[in-house]
Amino acid sequence: MIYNYITIEGNIGVGKTTLANILAEKLNARLVLEQFSDNPFLSKFYKNPEQYAFPLELSFMAERYKQLKELIHTRDLFKSLTITDYLFTKCLLFAKVNLPDEEFRLYQKLFDIIHQQILKPELLIYLHAPVNKLQANIKKRNRSYEQAIPDEYLFNIQEMYTNYIKQHNIKAVFVDASNADFINNPAHVEVILDILSKEYEHGQYYTSLP
Repeated sequence: MIYNYITIEGNIGVGKTTLANILAEKLNARLVLEQFSDNPFLSKFYKNPEQYAFPLELSFMAERYKQLKELIHTRDLFKSLTITDYLFTKCLLFAKVNLPDEEFRLYQKLFDIIHQQILKPELLIYLHAPVNKLQANIKKRNRSYEQAIPDEYLFNIQEMYTNYIKQHNIKAVFVDASNADFINNPAHVEVILDILSKEYEHGQYYTSLP
């Protein structure tokens, strides 16, 4: 394996956690998954975003920082590769969408201090799917608090991700996940494994699934 640390990213419902789990098993990798199910503000945020956006984003940033900070201080002697299903920068992107300007400026000051201490992945796999596909996946996994997410919100998140990656010239492979089925179609997983077998210069690359 060329890489020691890779990240799978994408919009809500695109399948990043599913893919991260499959890759970790196949590659005997250390897996770091975002912890969201026990966040006390998440369901409240979807019901009342204006009231709960700021505590939600702060709590997510604290949890992500705790998880990723440990990567620097701990080593797994039996697993040389680490896979995560989120970028720490996700904090800033979601905050930009969810917070009013004054709160976002305060949030960004905190983010800038913390971000410097976080290990950056060597390669980003970004799964991209249209909003209608995301909504179908969200309905299928049936988390009650997600069922009323508007299309516009998903579109804004998508735009925020793609613009950030391109503006910062992050080493990333965009994968068209419009027809992705990583659980039932081994060929789709093979495409990702092939990506991970290659070295890339900084910049963005694009591929699709068969």
